[in-house]
Amino acid sequence: MKSRALVIAALLALPVAILAAQRNEPQRGNQHAAPPAHVGHGYIPEHGPPASHAAPQRGTPPHTFRDIPEHPEAPHVHPEDGRWIGHDFGRNDPRFHLEHPWEHGRLPFAFGPRFVFRIEGGNRERFWFNGAAFQVAAFDYDYVADWDWRTDDVVIYDDPDHEGWYLAYNPRLGTYVHVLYLGPR
Repeated sequence: MKSRALVIAALLALPVAILAAQRNEPQRGNQHAAPPAHVGHGYIPEHGPPASHAAPQRGTPPHTFRDIPEHPEAPHVHPEDGRWIGHDFGRNDPRFHLEHPWEHGRLPFAFGPRFVFRIEGGNRERFWFNGAAFQVAAFDYDYVADWDWRTDDVVIYDDPDHEGWYLAYNPRLGTYVHVLYLGPR
């Protein structure tokens, strides 16, 4: 009798345990979108940004990224629709010009939304994971002040507009920056 009650109690608790585990998983795509006012919180975009169709611009345009009062003043991704806020400078922005794109080669491993990497150390000038080193673009330094270079996760996406650059997305914060691959650590 006692063992039957324990089995019934375990079967009743199982759905609660499954729901709790699902809440702790990183959110991917729109299937578990966060409320519109929040970014980050483990959300991982299903894909990188689309190619920009912005007209070529001269110099660094004045730009704000805080499109909603609760959003960060940094490039970020909206979890409710996957929009990449701040990736609209156009292909010919001189800040992104590299004399030798892919100088250290291309990433030697798979990347994208299915691959979440833990940053293993470093700082904005040089950080690494999975045996590969990266550098944050100098013009994006201000946007990584709250990144943890020892424990934050990062997802790498291709930059469709700027040859030689990748985008490093931080799921904890929902922000992203431009990075260069520096080769093996």
